[in-house]
Amino acid sequence: MKPIVFLLFATITTIHAQTAADSITLHNAKWDIQEIGRGIKWRKTHFNQKQLFNANQSINIIEIPVKSRKHRWAIVTADSLDKKNKAQGQLRPTSTLAKENQALLAINGGFFDVKNGGSVDFIKVNGQVVDTTRLGIGHQAAFHGQAAIVIHHNRLRIIKGASTVGWESTLPYQNVMLSGPLLRLNGTDEVLPKNAFNDNRHPRSCACITNKKKVLLITIDGRSAESYGMNLAELTFLARQLGCRDALNLDGGGSTTLWIEGKGVVNYPSDNKKFDHEGERAVSNALVLKLN
Repeated sequence: MKPIVFLLFATITTIHAQTAADSITLHNAKWDIQEIGRGIKWRKTHFNQKQLFNANQSINIIEIPVKSRKHRWAIVTADSLDKKNKAQGQLRPTSTLAKENQALLAINGGFFDVKNGGSVDFIKVNGQVVDTTRLGIGHQAAFHGQAAIVIHHNRLRIIKGASTVGWESTLPYQNVMLSGPLLRLNGTDEVLPKNAFNDNRHPRSCACITNKKKVLLITIDGRSAESYGMNLAELTFLARQLGCRDALNLDGGGSTTLWIEGKGVVNYPSDNKKFDHEGERAVSNALVLKLN
């Protein structure tokens, strides 16, 4: 999702302060829960009549044990390599990336170049750097390049980086995906600056690690009357209520997609401006879970 203001329904909104009533709404929510694999649960719910944050909201959550011998995490990309071993920018829907990599489930990943393809932030897959962070003004890292998901010994971790480009090159991990902003770390909310990207409601994708040693992959649909989307303060509140110790914002907007094998796209991607499952955007990378 580009960090700009979109003049679409329910995007420009007055910031709604999270209240005790929102906590009660989430606590009393009726979730449709399905087991989609051993130890893996898919939960979904739809808040209507402006029940949550004074807005309609459609939420999907995949819950996965942090430690599992039956499943394997992977970062997958749409980039291919030419004969000179240089990345060729390409884009493909999250569902396509999932199927190409025989995934059990997938969520869209980090931010990317919509026009030319390729991630705009550092991506390393199996020890090979696929994309490098684009330089900003004064080598300042973009807000979406100051944290990362890493895979270490088949366990997902969320780590905080630095505000300057290049911090990621020293990470000792074989699989790294930069994204952001970081929402929570070690049980504490991060301080988010006031800007349009953070404060306006959009579809959102998020990865969390809970206090109960679960990984949560979360999507919130948006840009429609059925689901307004969330600003990042609301997303942080949701993550906190779900027991997330660490939480990281992924690319959102029209990119927000959650896919499950045998069920297809289960959220309502917004790129076709319809509240259906057909509005997927082609993306550069995704986070997937495979069977071992």
